Formats: sequence, structure tokens, C-alpha cells
Amino acid sequence: MARGRKAEITAIDGAISVAPRAPSWMPKHAKAEWQRIVPLLVMDRKLASHELQSVESYCLSVARIREAEEVIQREGMTYRAPDGTPRRHPATAILKEHQEAARRLLIELGGTPASRGKNKGGAKGNDENTDLGDL
Repeated sequence: MARGRKAEITAIDGAISVAPRAPSWMPKHAKAEWQRIVPLLVMDRKLASHELQSVESYCLSVARIREAEEVIQREGMTYRAPDGTPRRHPATAILKEHQEAARRLLIELGGTPASRGKNKGGAKGNDENTDLGDL
């Protein structure tokens, strides 16, 4: 099977111009990541209001990564099962799952060097009216 070129990330229509606040329900680490990444995406005109759910998912994955890593650092990467055999700590699976999710979402949002080169940014417009309420 022939391999084709990767699809280029197209510019979004109606990029938002003001960074919305992090949702109040987000955990601390997710809010911190929101406050780090959203202003950058808005400044580069690479975020429309309909993409905020992807940003939420990315930020939650970052928070889960941090939480899982804290558990692993405290309890170790393995534990002894009742039969005495060593087993992977469940937090290692959570860590891996959210690292993969965060990486995919970051690429989708244009947050990696390769994806930044492809994402040309949103067109000037008004995509700030949303039915999602105060995000």
C-alpha cells in the first residue's frame, strides 16, 4: 500500500481573540496547564471555541499524568500481589494512557514543533459566541 502525504492542518475559521478562564470544575494541575497553553493558542490564533473541549481533555490528561506520577513516586512502579508475585502498579497504566492521549491532543492543537509548522492559525473572525456558557 502506497503511503501518501500527511494531511496538512488547515487554518481554523473564527479563532477566538480572548483566552477564556479555565473551567471551575477542573483539578489544580489541569487549570495550571490551561493557563499555560490557552493564551499561547489564542495569541497565535489557533483556537476556536468549538475546540475548547479538546483543550479541556488535554489539560485533564496532563493533570492525570501528574497525579499518576505522584502515586508512582510514593508507592513505586510495582507492588506485591497477595500471592507474592511482583506486579505493575495500576498507576503505570494510567500514566501511559494519559501520556498517549495528551500527545495526540497536543498534536491536534498544534502544540508540537511538527504540528505548529502545519497549523497556519485561525482566520480573523468572531467565533466567540458559544452555547457552552462561561468557560
